[in-house]
Amino acid sequence: MKRRVVITGTGAISPLGNDTETLWNNIKRGKSGIQQLTSGDFDQVNTRIAGCVEDFRGDEYLEPKEAKRHDLFVQYAYAAAVQALEESNLPLQQLDKDRAGIYIGSGAGGLNTLMENYQTMLDKGAKRVSPFMLPTSITNMASGLTAIKTGFTGPSFSPSSACATGNHAIGEAYHTIAHGYADVMLAGGSEAPINPLYFAGFAKMGAMSTKNETPGQASQPFNRDRDGFVMAEGAGVLLLEDYDHAKQRGAEIVGEIIGYGSTTDAYHMTSPSPLGAQKAMKLALERSGLSTKDVDYINAHGTGTPTGDISETEAIQGLFGNNAGGLKVSSTKSMTGHLFGAAGGVESIITLRSLQENIFPPTINLHHPDPDCTLDYVPNEAEEGSVEVALSNGFGFGGHNAVLAFKKYH
Repeated sequence: MKRRVVITGTGAISPLGNDTETLWNNIKRGKSGIQQLTSGDFDQVNTRIAGCVEDFRGDEYLEPKEAKRHDLFVQYAYAAAVQALEESNLPLQQLDKDRAGIYIGSGAGGLNTLMENYQTMLDKGAKRVSPFMLPTSITNMASGLTAIKTGFTGPSFSPSSACATGNHAIGEAYHTIAHGYADVMLAGGSEAPINPLYFAGFAKMGAMSTKNETPGQASQPFNRDRDGFVMAEGAGVLLLEDYDHAKQRGAEIVGEIIGYGSTTDAYHMTSPSPLGAQKAMKLALERSGLSTKDVDYINAHGTGTPTGDISETEAIQGLFGNNAGGLKVSSTKSMTGHLFGAAGGVESIITLRSLQENIFPPTINLHHPDPDCTLDYVPNEAEEGSVEVALSNGFGFGGHNAVLAFKKYH
């Protein structure tokens, strides 16, 4: 029999705050976390705006020397994991750590560390490359360092499926607990991609917004004038727990995860297929035992790309049919920017808070909706209403789709 899985802790590092409470309060206010990049390193790139993490100190979570060794994405991941553990009040000393695991993924991994060491090799020779370069930049180190620090010896790996990474990590952690292989899982994503090379690559694809003079208005999901996504950095981590395990220790439960759907478009490297996204949402609902009429809210993938937003709208309309009219859909990337591999973790946290407080987060900068985007996207201001069941969508380059179904915990 499949076990119930609940969330008992959350942790966030984001352009809108370095903890869950600050992030959520800014989301409710409709605040943008996008800013101009002042470094001259980005002068030759068309896009010079990003969702940057501010006032983060890795040495608040790690020893100063250790923090310096690790790429920023590893520091973000561990910080978010620590926050999730603290919120959960999980008694680590009494925990069976063989039944506690970690799935924290990343799309780009330690890009900045690799580039810095490559430049060192060009300038000073191969002998000056840091011995810590590889072990502190490889993608799995987000899970690896967190495991070393917590002592969790259960299942551990780091999925990497571009923008679907965080959702895949949480979904697979859900399965791991639901099928009895673990009792506790830290899961989510982390990313530190604010790098000239990465920006140059996405700029050459024409995927990123170039509204450099108005950073707060640059991320425009579902808007007629959208011109691409805005890159962002940060981490989002959930503490998932077997329901009986959580109840036995008297844990405060944030919400329940009730379904997970994962599909592949098998269509195109970068262009999405509405059918793949539709199937993923359908699977998440079928496996939760719910139908489309039970869903109140969807935290959309909604990146602000011309084709992506239309494709997701078509997928939702295709699945929900007549029920699509009463559905609330919003893209919080309009405020945070696109955290790439960390998007699913951060947006799951936002979705859970939406369920807890009966608030639909807004899609800001939505003043002239695209005629082909015809859903209720909660334009510009948050709305109050009953939120019992919500989906969180994540779709990545390569055609990876991962959808999570959450339910309010009563």
